Amino acid sequence: MNNINKEVFLKILNFDGNLTQRKLSELTNLSLGKINNVVGVLKNKNLITSELTITEKGCDYLSESKVHGAIILAAGFGMRMVPINTEIPKGLIEVRGERLIERLINQLHAVNIFDITIVVGFMKEKYEYLIDKFHVKLVVNDEYAEKNNLYSLALVADELRNCYIVPCDLWFKENPFRKFELYSWYLVSNQKTYTSSVEIKNNLELKQVGSKEFGNTMIGLTYCDNLTGSTLASRLRSLIKDPANNQYFWEIALFQNKKCLFSGKEMDSKSVIEIDTFEQLRDLDENSDNLNNDAINTITHELKVKQSDIREIKVLKKGMTNRSFLFKCEGKKYIMRIPGEGTDKLVNRRNETEVYQKIQKYHISDDVVYINAFNGYKITEFLTGARNCDPQNFIEVKQCMDKLRELHSLKVKVDHEFDLFKQIDFYEQLRVGFPSVYPDYEVTKKNVWKLKEYVEKQSIEKSLTHIDAVPDNFLFVPQSNGAEQIRLIDWEYASMQDPHVDIAMFAIYSMYSKDNVDKLIDIYFEGKCSKTIRIKIYCYIAICGLLWSNWCEYKFQLGVDFGEYSLCQYHYAKEYYQIVTGELGLDE
Repeated sequence: MNNINKEVFLKILNFDGNLTQRKLSELTNLSLGKINNVVGVLKNKNLITSELTITEKGCDYLSESKVHGAIILAAGFGMRMVPINTEIPKGLIEVRGERLIERLINQLHAVNIFDITIVVGFMKEKYEYLIDKFHVKLVVNDEYAEKNNLYSLALVADELRNCYIVPCDLWFKENPFRKFELYSWYLVSNQKTYTSSVEIKNNLELKQVGSKEFGNTMIGLTYCDNLTGSTLASRLRSLIKDPANNQYFWEIALFQNKKCLFSGKEMDSKSVIEIDTFEQLRDLDENSDNLNNDAINTITHELKVKQSDIREIKVLKKGMTNRSFLFKCEGKKYIMRIPGEGTDKLVNRRNETEVYQKIQKYHISDDVVYINAFNGYKITEFLTGARNCDPQNFIEVKQCMDKLRELHSLKVKVDHEFDLFKQIDFYEQLRVGFPSVYPDYEVTKKNVWKLKEYVEKQSIEKSLTHIDAVPDNFLFVPQSNGAEQIRLIDWEYASMQDPHVDIAMFAIYSMYSKDNVDKLIDIYFEGKCSKTIRIKIYCYIAICGLLWSNWCEYKFQLGVDFGEYSLCQYHYAKEYYQIVTGELGLDE
């Protein structure tokens, strides 16, 4: 039988009550003529009776098609769910008094599916209660921060037999699960979109579509029989071997040699909702407890607006320290900053607040509407059209160094200092119990400490130093006259220090070569840098490299990996120690 015949057969099996061919036409969205033909085929095969009930032969036909279990994918950050995902993982969001993942589990139980595996990662501890409550099995994706659900599904590839694959963020109006399935399918909706890569054909075949073509919205719920499961498992294991696939969804495994492993199954778009954003949750259930979020409540209080006035919430790129999101309120755009993992140990928010108060009158930073000196929440006006500095464009770099020199010339004073060597020790202490990943760390640290004497011998006039003056924190903001204004943002670490530290920080974040480091120094000093100061900046590059290397190691313990950046910082510590000793004639 073809899949259309199988689908009609299952509709007959699962219908409770007196069924007619006209009703069957409504249930399947097939024409009455098509239904007449399918019913004829099923009757000729002795699978159904004239009264549209299942025969004994039909029951035998189902015997090998019982659904074995389900895999629920719940490992990801759910970044688009900001700010809710700062407090709870997406699968545990409540809709109409019921958590999303619990609703899915209950719907599975309703059709006697109890073998359920949940792949978790982000906030995995919050799912632990499901083990006792529903007797599910949890599988942990420890690499959820770097790898998408392609890797999550590969972790349970051995379980891909007669089972459903279920995203945790789906809310179905009616139970989408059945006790029996007769073919492998991937669920799409009847809504068409440019963002989909598949289209369902009349014969239920799934075809790939181009980027400029309409496709059916991909819902993600999937049924996988034994044969398809074996093929899919092999595809998954092969795909995850290539790091280039780390950020892909598992759906890249749908097609093999341009042919889809699964048939398509279509559902009315009104019957299912993928809860991907705060606004989608609010539209579905304006009384959800999860809408009572600290960040949202802060916005409503400080801007004196209603929650419904907060629209167009969009996650911004996840930063090294914070998570931020863009939103629109009463025709104006703002950015809300929410501190990231471990930030409470890394940043003194009272100090940051003091800095913003001191520099406010100079208009060199972002426009702060609200800042909380205790939890680090910050609301700033969105700088429309702003772009970051390109560290490889030395025309832009010169403009940034001019702005940095302007800051340093103000000689602003605050009551706190950023001691580079104490901060290195501090970051080491944060990762107590975890030795450095670098085997020669103690030797490198000892060498860097030797540079302290040279630095302290220099005549240094300390003033407010940004500390994190990296290219990403210099914004070029278009003005009404066509010119651009430079703003320096993210003053979390700003403190009293030698202003020349900012030059070193810009260089190492840009991962500059020695030639470009010297070029940067010459730009800042307008070609008038003494050898003594240049060597001092080399010292700062080594010291700051070790500083941020330790910072990266601590963040790595929290599940945040900065890849090449962290390796480069450690290498700067080693390389520039050698450069300094060479410049001073102290080669060992």
